[in-house]
Parts: sequence; C-alpha cells; structure tokens
Amino acid sequence: MGITVDERETEGAPDGGWGWIVLLGGFVITGFSYAFPKAISVYFKELMREFDCGYSDTAWISSIILAVLYGSGPVCSIMVNKFGCRPVMLVGGLLASGGMISASFSANIIQLYLTAGVITGLGLALNFQPSLIMLGSYFDKRRPIANGLAAAGSPVFLSALSPLGQELLNHYGWRGGFLITGGLLLNLCTCAAVMRPLKRKERKAVCSQELKEMLPPEAGQETIICEDNNDKKPTKKKLLDFSVLYDRGLIIYIIAKFIVVLGLFVPTILLVNYAKDQGVPDKDAAFLLSIIGFIDIFARPTCGILASLKWIRPKMSYFFSLALLFNGLTDVCSATSTDYKGLIIFCVFFGLSYGMVGALQFEVLMGIVGTSSFSSALGLVLLIEAVAVLIGPPSAGYLVDKYKNYELIFYMAGGELITAGIFLAFASFCLLTKRNKDTQQKHHADVAINPKR
Repeated sequence: MGITVDERETEGAPDGGWGWIVLLGGFVITGFSYAFPKAISVYFKELMREFDCGYSDTAWISSIILAVLYGSGPVCSIMVNKFGCRPVMLVGGLLASGGMISASFSANIIQLYLTAGVITGLGLALNFQPSLIMLGSYFDKRRPIANGLAAAGSPVFLSALSPLGQELLNHYGWRGGFLITGGLLLNLCTCAAVMRPLKRKERKAVCSQELKEMLPPEAGQETIICEDNNDKKPTKKKLLDFSVLYDRGLIIYIIAKFIVVLGLFVPTILLVNYAKDQGVPDKDAAFLLSIIGFIDIFARPTCGILASLKWIRPKMSYFFSLALLFNGLTDVCSATSTDYKGLIIFCVFFGLSYGMVGALQFEVLMGIVGTSSFSSALGLVLLIEAVAVLIGPPSAGYLVDKYKNYELIFYMAGGELITAGIFLAFASFCLLTKRNKDTQQKHHADVAINPKR
C-alpha cells in the first residue's frame, strides 16, 4: 500500500534524541566495514605459508571485500528503497558473520576469495550504506559532527582488531581467528536492530518539497502519492535514480574518488607485511595499524567539528582536497622509511591525514547531491569506486612480488592521492567560477527584461 501525504509524513531531522543511538550503531558498522579489510592483513603471512601464494594473492582478499563493499552500492540502494534500512541491515549482519565462519573451513585461496571476500564483503555493504542513510536522516545541522563521530569507528576498530587478530592467530591459528571473528560480526545485527525509522505524524496537507526528504519506505511502501490542490497524481518512488549523474559536481567527485581509492588503502593493507619483512616482530608489526587507528580516532571527530564551521562548510571540497594532498605527501615522504621508528612516524602522519579523508568524503557527497538523492548517488559512487579498489592493492602486491621493493607502492599510492587532490580543487574552482558567471548572466538578463528590479 502506498503512503499518501494526507496520511503520514516524515518529521524533520531531530539532530539528537534517538539519533545518538543511531550514531552509535553507525560507529560500530563503520568500524567493521573499514577496519576489517585492513586488520585481516595480519593473517596474510600465515595464509601465504598455508596456501603457498604471494603478496598479490593475499592482497586480493582485502581488495575483494572492499570491492564488494563498494560495488554492491546500487543493489543496496535498490534494496533499501524497497524494503527499508533495518531489514536489509539484519540480512547483511548474518551474511558478514556467515562468510567469515565459512572462510575458517576453506581449503584453498579461491574459497577464501568467495567466503571472506564476496560473502563477508556483501554483508558489510548491506550494513554500511544504510547506516549512512539513517545518519543523514537523523542529523542535519549537526551532520558534519555526526559523520565525523561515526567515521571514528574505523580507527577505533582498527586499533582493536589488528592486535586482537594477531593474538587470535598466535593462540588459535588463522582458522580459529576467522571463526571467532565471524562471531564478532554478529554484532552488526544488534546495530541493525536500533536503526529505527523516524516517526511519522498525521497531517492533512498538500504535497510539499519536504516530501523529497523522506526516509526510504518500509517494506511494500514503494509508491508515494502526492496530493496537489489542482490534481491528484500518484508518483512512484524511483528505486535507483540515475538522473543524479547529470550533476557536474557529482561527476567531478566520482572522478576524484576513483583516483583516491586506487591508492588510499594500499599502505594500510601492506604495512604489516612490510614491517615483518624488515625484521619487526609480529606483535610490533600489528601494533603499527593500532597507531594509525589511535591517531585516526582523534583526527576524524576533530575534522568533523572543523568542517561544521560556517566559514569552512561552504568550501568543503577545498578542505577535502587539502586532506587528499596531506595524505599523498605523507606516503611519498615516508617511502624510504625502513626502521621501526620511521614507520611509527609514518603511521602518526598517515593516521592524521587518513582520518581527515575519512571524515570528509561522505559529507562532501551529501553537500553535492543533498539528502534526498544521497542513497542513489552513494550507490553509484561506490559502484565506480569498486573498480579502483579492486585494482589498487593487488597492483601494489604485484609490484612487491616482482621488484621486491616496497618504496614503489608508497610512491604509487602517494602520487595518486596528490593527483586526486589537485584535480578536485582545480575542477571545483572551475565549476564554481562557471556557476557564478551563469548567475551573473541570468541576473543581467532579468534586469534587461525588468529594469525596475
């Protein structure tokens, strides 16, 4: 049955209340979604010995998780728009857990790709995207801060999951570690349960612009009927709106993010193996990811607070470009770090710059398309990024296997981030200049037609 305006209408974003519980759920979901593909790298050395494979082969596990996390975006958007956030997230939690439990029984690396990679990645995707949608629905004025706090889940979980994974590996082997991790992922179902849709209130009124800000409908509620003073025409809610691609700002964002994702995850996925090859003990190598996570914990909320300032929020794309340049320069300047002290310094600066990127990326997207189109835009953006994330880490692993030189991957990743930052800043400036010029021309045309204005 469809929802009519004179029956029920979504209330505006409360910027608090139950939204803080939704934020907590988003914090946990973001933590698992972004930290898990990196934290699983502590098992790579053991997997290489178990299945007699190289760096690029094991790097595919993380890449497949991230690629499915991104690539299933449109499917997730359709499911959310059709069934609502909470049911989709509950199914996702079961898939994520089942994938890792199944992975613990894998007999070869291909089975790991299918279980830990595809199934777990799909489960994470069905939780991650709906959590962002719910967060955008519950917060408006405080949205940059809320996004920053939710994004802090990634470093917090990275700080915990990396040393935990090493301990599980030492005590139970990689199979036992995967099995226990599968149990931990069931917590995603708990987070899904708290994603309560905003209350709707009775009202008899005409269809207004506010209707466009509605939450995705619950199961079966696909049709929205708007009542106009002059006519009554049922309007069907699109499950995936491709018209968002007409927005030039979104196209610029997509191109920049594609370049970003090529190199963004490479250092963290290969860092532990790099440290171990330099003779760093296993526990100390795993602790490097914890350092990145610890710095990132403070970087994301702080960046979210800065992004909410009145003089920064209108220039969010430039702030995001600065974060990309910072992250890229960190990679390039740390390429020659080989001792443990140098790796710690790299982790500190990488955690700070990576946190800035993580805190701003979805806030910039929301600012471009608005909350009403965010679900469709996010799905399409993630689909395109999936190609990049599937290429990046395995390519870096291939370079290491072929040339036995880790410096190359830092130069590669850093160069990609720097390129993306420069492109985004320049393209945003050109687009803003063109819009201002079009506005001035329209104003002059209006004045010529109506001189009294």
